[in-house]
Amino acid sequence: MTSAAIPQDSFTPFDPHLALRQDVRLLGDLLGQTILENVGPQVYEAVEHIRHLAKQVHDQHDWQPLLDAVAVLPEQSLLVVARAFTQFLHYANIAEQHHRVRRRHAHQRDAQQAPQWGSMAALLPQLLSQGIDNDLLAHSIANLKIELVLTAHPTEITRRTLLRKYRDIENLLTRLDRPDLTPQERVLQIQRLQRRIIAAWHTDEIRQHQPTPVDEAKWGFATVETTLWEALPNFLRELDEQMQLHLGKRLPLTAKPIRFASWMGGDRDGNPNVTARVTQEVLLLSRWQAADLMLRNLHELREDLSMQTASSALHALTGDQHEPYRVLLKEVRQRLQNTRDWAEAAIHGNYLDLPIYQQDDELLQPLLLIHDSLVQCGMQAIADGGLSNLIRRVVNFGLCLLPLDIRQSAQLHAQAMHEIGEFLVLFPQVGGYLALPESAKQQFLIAELNNKRPLIAEDFVGSPMTQEVLATLRLLAKQPPSALGAYIISMATAPSDVLVVRLMQKACGCTHPQRIVPLFETLSDLQGAAITLEQLLSIDVYRHSIDDQQEVMIGYSDSAKDAGFMAAAWAQYQAQEALTAVCDQHAVHLTLFHGRGGSVSRGGGPLHAAILSQPPGSIRGSMRITEQGEMIQFKFGLQGLAMRNLSLYTSAVLQASLQPAAAPTPQWRDMIQQLSDVSVSEYRRIVHNHPAFVDYFHSVTPAEELSRLALGSRPAKRRAQGGIESLRAIPWVFAWTQMRLMLPAWLGTGHALAQAVAEHQLPILQDMVKHWPFFAMLMDMQEMVLAKAEGHVAAYYEKRLTDDAALQALGNYFQQGLQQARDILPPIIGHEFLARNPVLLRSIQVRNPYLDPLHILQVELMRRLRALTPGQAPLLEKALMVSITGIAAGMRNTG
Repeated sequence: MTSAAIPQDSFTPFDPHLALRQDVRLLGDLLGQTILENVGPQVYEAVEHIRHLAKQVHDQHDWQPLLDAVAVLPEQSLLVVARAFTQFLHYANIAEQHHRVRRRHAHQRDAQQAPQWGSMAALLPQLLSQGIDNDLLAHSIANLKIELVLTAHPTEITRRTLLRKYRDIENLLTRLDRPDLTPQERVLQIQRLQRRIIAAWHTDEIRQHQPTPVDEAKWGFATVETTLWEALPNFLRELDEQMQLHLGKRLPLTAKPIRFASWMGGDRDGNPNVTARVTQEVLLLSRWQAADLMLRNLHELREDLSMQTASSALHALTGDQHEPYRVLLKEVRQRLQNTRDWAEAAIHGNYLDLPIYQQDDELLQPLLLIHDSLVQCGMQAIADGGLSNLIRRVVNFGLCLLPLDIRQSAQLHAQAMHEIGEFLVLFPQVGGYLALPESAKQQFLIAELNNKRPLIAEDFVGSPMTQEVLATLRLLAKQPPSALGAYIISMATAPSDVLVVRLMQKACGCTHPQRIVPLFETLSDLQGAAITLEQLLSIDVYRHSIDDQQEVMIGYSDSAKDAGFMAAAWAQYQAQEALTAVCDQHAVHLTLFHGRGGSVSRGGGPLHAAILSQPPGSIRGSMRITEQGEMIQFKFGLQGLAMRNLSLYTSAVLQASLQPAAAPTPQWRDMIQQLSDVSVSEYRRIVHNHPAFVDYFHSVTPAEELSRLALGSRPAKRRAQGGIESLRAIPWVFAWTQMRLMLPAWLGTGHALAQAVAEHQLPILQDMVKHWPFFAMLMDMQEMVLAKAEGHVAAYYEKRLTDDAALQALGNYFQQGLQQARDILPPIIGHEFLARNPVLLRSIQVRNPYLDPLHILQVELMRRLRALTPGQAPLLEKALMVSITGIAAGMRNTG
């Protein structure tokens, strides 16, 4: 990893990405030096030899020289080589993330440059120039309701201890950017950088134990503490400044246009490790963390507010005190300390009798009073400082830090109702609740919702799972409303799935029940979603309980695994259109909750374009989106990145609300329906019906090996037995990404596009790309995933991992399909791959020579380990795990 690690291109003095290449080169040099000094010259030379070979053979696709070099390495060296290439890819990621922040700062510093696209500085003048009224803009911004939901899906492969070291490395790169550094100071910073890289080298990349749901929640809290706690109020300050500059109005202190929630510790769908007890611990930890963070801010604020002049309203509370602000803040501080102490004791099962903060408003009111007093007394600048930041944190994070969503399967609610009905002998003639037709279920549930008698008898004891469902609901009934987000019903198909949860909330004492959000996941569920919602909103007892607000979650993962990328995407679009129409008919405001992942086949891709491509009218100032796994670190791991992504979300939702995309023409609808029909037929023919497919998947991808990696708290499968349908969507995508076939993203889609072109429909497809943002976004996502796919890499996995003729024949078919998808796309989009995204193209080109050795290593390790019993070769197993983390780091969006 010497200075030759990056190709020596000729750079122009005005190359905006020169600094990025220099950072990558510097980190590569320091890593190489670390390997040389800490492992020895022999292994260092082996790493360098393999690196040079990889650069030479990548374009020829002849991996024999690489294979020969790897074959002679002893087990210990295999691990070191895997670690070397893995760490370099991590450092390339750090450099790229740092460069994104650097470019943001460059735009903000240079008044001659146009505002950065996706920023409010760029959007507000654009909207004003197109005739949108100042007052409407200001009102729309202040009333935005964007919620980003952090989830613990198992795609974050980097340990928290390493993430801290990587964050230190990024901070040092920031210091090295300072133009006023003396040569001696620069050397000092590089020495500190070297020490962090040495420390990372001597840190185990692999988790030794699978994280618990509580561990995952703590990881989410750490993201808030390290970046979002500062980034969110700073972004809101920037938004306020842009509103003042362009609209002459301010963002209200109590506005919360964008905020965060969490699934960590609440998502129990298919995860037996998430219990009512776990959820209780996470809720208490969340309250402890919020109080602790606010106490830190309060200490600084109390030091600053030593002024004597105050409003009469504030003096009415404090009396005639010399420093009234400090007097009031002392009381606030004591109650916050009580809240933190109470939460800490409650975590350990002890409940202290202390005056604590229960509701956010109890903490917010004295802070607002202080703010008003400072403004009245001519100290607006002081009021707009740390005090405003703290107020915004109370408004947006609250005393519970991250509102917790709960997710549970519709099947378990129905089973619980069935057991309650059997105990009470409510359905003696028909075989129980589960045997009832949907209409009878609804009739029963409506009657029970209107019935004032208790539903659950005191002596009722259900199955362990039913007891768990009821214990969770009873726990939720005791929480302050601000602690809870949505109650999500996975695999929802009918109104009864929602009504039964509402009934159980009532039966368990939920006086302020969480909003219930049906999640429509499979292709058939998406197609029936609007009918289900129409029936639900026509039920008076439900309609009167929702305050004219309805949230619906759209599933990307399971629909894509069920039907393929193109058919799932079109079904999601149509479902949103139909759901919007139903809510308009009932005068109900609809918020769509998008369950997106990091990979293209799970709804990943450029978020700004994705939001702007949604159906017209489906975004009206509100939106929820999941942020999953490694994408949390990618988007919010650095404060500058977090602020950039907050800006992208806010500007996109505002623009989509005020300037929705055009609706597709009938001709475009016919065309995409044709593509959908052809693609789903081809996808299901292979994935669900081809006799060799399951064996191919388990033979040539590291799907089985992934189960050994301690990624997340959830099992890889929903059921212990079963084929592809039982596998979770995330490891399903992860496995294909590891061997670079990327099959879920293009299988069926490339075939459908090629058939349309063969039928002389290329002009229609080109017109759709130019004028329909939704279709353009789909093609952009295809372009990105096909640029990352490497057919020769997938072919190598096939060649080395199976000699079954049927599997090899299927592999050949996939190779042809991948090439077909790659060939057909440029004529449709009008340019070669990534011609309009040279930064991503360069990133892929830089990474490929470092990924190739990891693929070689991974295949050889899989071959060796599959011939052994687990635990027989621990060094090889660890090297394999490192190869998985390295490839994931190089590919970025893994699951």
